[in-house]
Amino acid sequence: MASFVTEVLANSGKLEKEDLSSKIGKLSRKVEEIKSEICDMISKKYDEFLPSMQSAEELMSQVEAVSSDMDVLKSCIENEVYWYKCTVYTGLKLKQQLEKNTTVISVLKQLQEFDTAIEDYHRALLEKKYTTAANHLEKAQGSLKVLKARKGCELQILKAMGTELTVQKQNLIYHLGEEWQKLAVWKLPPSKELTGVESFLKTELHLCNAGLKEDSSTEPLLANVLQALAILGELNTKIKLFSQVLLKYVLKPLITYPSLNMEMSEQPGQSTVLSFHCTDTKVEHPSPSEVYIKVHTVLKKLHTCLLNVPVGDKKLSVMLGDMIWEEMSDCIIRECLLYSIPANSNQLEQYEEVIKDTEEFEKTLKEMQFLTRDSSDLLKYARNVNSHFASKKCQDVIVAARNLMTSEIHNTVKISPESKVSIPKLPNVGSGDKVKREKSAKNIHSENSNLENENQLSPHTFRLPICRISESVQKLMDLALQTLSEAVSSTSQCAIQLFYTVRNIFQLFYDVVPTYHKENLQKLPQLAAIHHNNCMFIAHHLLTLGHQFRYHLPQPLCQGAATFIDLVPGFRRLGTECFLAQMRAQKAEMLERLSTARNFSNLDDAENYSAASKAVRQVIHQLKRLGKVWQDVLPVNIYCKSMGTLLNTAISEIINKITMLEDISTEDGDHLYTLCRTVIEEGPLVFTPLPEENKNRKYQEEVPVYIQKWMTFKELMIVLQASLQEIVDRWADGKGPLAAEFSSSEVKSLIRALFQNTDRRAAALARIK
Repeated sequence: MASFVTEVLANSGKLEKEDLSSKIGKLSRKVEEIKSEICDMISKKYDEFLPSMQSAEELMSQVEAVSSDMDVLKSCIENEVYWYKCTVYTGLKLKQQLEKNTTVISVLKQLQEFDTAIEDYHRALLEKKYTTAANHLEKAQGSLKVLKARKGCELQILKAMGTELTVQKQNLIYHLGEEWQKLAVWKLPPSKELTGVESFLKTELHLCNAGLKEDSSTEPLLANVLQALAILGELNTKIKLFSQVLLKYVLKPLITYPSLNMEMSEQPGQSTVLSFHCTDTKVEHPSPSEVYIKVHTVLKKLHTCLLNVPVGDKKLSVMLGDMIWEEMSDCIIRECLLYSIPANSNQLEQYEEVIKDTEEFEKTLKEMQFLTRDSSDLLKYARNVNSHFASKKCQDVIVAARNLMTSEIHNTVKISPESKVSIPKLPNVGSGDKVKREKSAKNIHSENSNLENENQLSPHTFRLPICRISESVQKLMDLALQTLSEAVSSTSQCAIQLFYTVRNIFQLFYDVVPTYHKENLQKLPQLAAIHHNNCMFIAHHLLTLGHQFRYHLPQPLCQGAATFIDLVPGFRRLGTECFLAQMRAQKAEMLERLSTARNFSNLDDAENYSAASKAVRQVIHQLKRLGKVWQDVLPVNIYCKSMGTLLNTAISEIINKITMLEDISTEDGDHLYTLCRTVIEEGPLVFTPLPEENKNRKYQEEVPVYIQKWMTFKELMIVLQASLQEIVDRWADGKGPLAAEFSSSEVKSLIRALFQNTDRRAAALARIK
């Protein structure tokens, strides 16, 4: 019985297997037929562009029927495999055949989904349901991506499908671009005409109100277009282009030009027009509050008409704000806030209004979602006014100082010991040990006043002598004092910046003035003298400038860092070197003129005497000219020393030339005496340090004090006219006035040149020891 049942079951299983095998074979042949027909249909539709709507629907129904049959067969095979393990190999083979057919059917389904998505896209595009159309394209893109990932698909069909998808995507982007242009219409002036405020008056922006209307059956056109652009990945590009145009033609001009204002005109039911109009104003830079109002007005209208639309997880205003905020805030800082920084510390309190306006401006932008960050560079800049004030003040001071340094030196003012630099009133130093020490010092001073020395220093001690300095240098010193006074009333950080800016002023003077005025300082003696006075004037005030403000400045300046004394030697050296260079130039010029005197030899020749006389006259004229240009410019003592040094150079040269002569005839001696007398008579007249002639006599009488060789020159004149006995008497055995000025060898040389070789000359020479 058991064997009979087993045989029956075996025969039954065999028949079942044979039945499944025949069914799978039939299905495989059917799948291949359908595959061939679908590929042919897809190729004709997307490659050859032939209409085949009806055949496509029939093929799709066949695919679905075959797919259903295959699902039934798959279930049967799995059951057979489970129950008849002994026939595993046969069952698996049938299953593999069925899975192959299933894969083909899956590909055919993807082709069906792609085709359906494209058809749905066309219907949605005709109905202007752009978001739906974009979703269908994304669905078709997904199907094509799956097909490309499978191996064995025909490449020609996939290429045709890819081309069709690209064409339809660009078609949708074009339609969306057309709709976007209708929603925001720009009328712009040519870029070449953007040369001034008038060129921006041609700018207009038309915002379509129809895009915000919503029917019961459809979403607003604006949201529909924007969502579709976002799905296609084109929204960011559109908004970026819009933001660039908005910045260039609307926001930046409003920020930059104070005379430019925005006006809006409503066209009921159609659009809102934003345009510019110009007003007369003499203001060079707009105030922050005006700029904030203008920008807020524009952004508010854009928010109402265009940007208050959610796209995905954020609104369009957020996207636009992220794109324009950094550049717009930088423009506001550069063109507006920078110029609103107070010029002096007294106006810092008024700047609180600007900070409040900036906070309110950012608050309104956050409400409209143009600004999402908590802290922005714009507000940081406004709140950091103390630092910006210091930087601006320092920059303005340096610019003003440099302008003074590059101005003309010859515009001068006269200073005297009574002249005082006006120091602004400084606040009292706070109470403490220092004040107590000052009070105790005053008490001791009052108690011991009777112990003071009767011989007091002159009130002019440590004061500058009367001279002339450049007006620009006096203004420069006033600028330094004013800046230090600003530092006293400023914050610690600002005070330190201002203090070192004052130091930079003087260091800049040290570098700029000698370079900028180099040619004039070398050629013009008067400018060299004025520059010398300028340097001494600055050095004089630098000695006490730091001490005057030291206790009113913050740490570490009040602890000894507030000093300018280290700059004093440099300024003294700068003035001295410039003036000495001019002195050397004058000395060289003088010696060059004396070199044309033909060594003062053979003056009995009329031509030689004329050359020597001309050379002496030129030297006297040069000194008189110098005396005039330095008159009332140099301090009297410097003037007299300078003129004395130059005249002494000329006299020394004349003395050397005469003492070197080997033969001086009586006539030559007379001519030499005449030339020397000219120097003696006219030389003192070059000493005219003061404009008042009657006051100069004193300095002309003190010529021997300033000219080292004056008495030597006088002795030489006496020798030229003296007899042998008179010369011997003035020598007085090396104790007379002649011996005080000349050496014995020089006197002997003169005697040999002046007198013939006789016994008397030999006796005289013997007495000169």
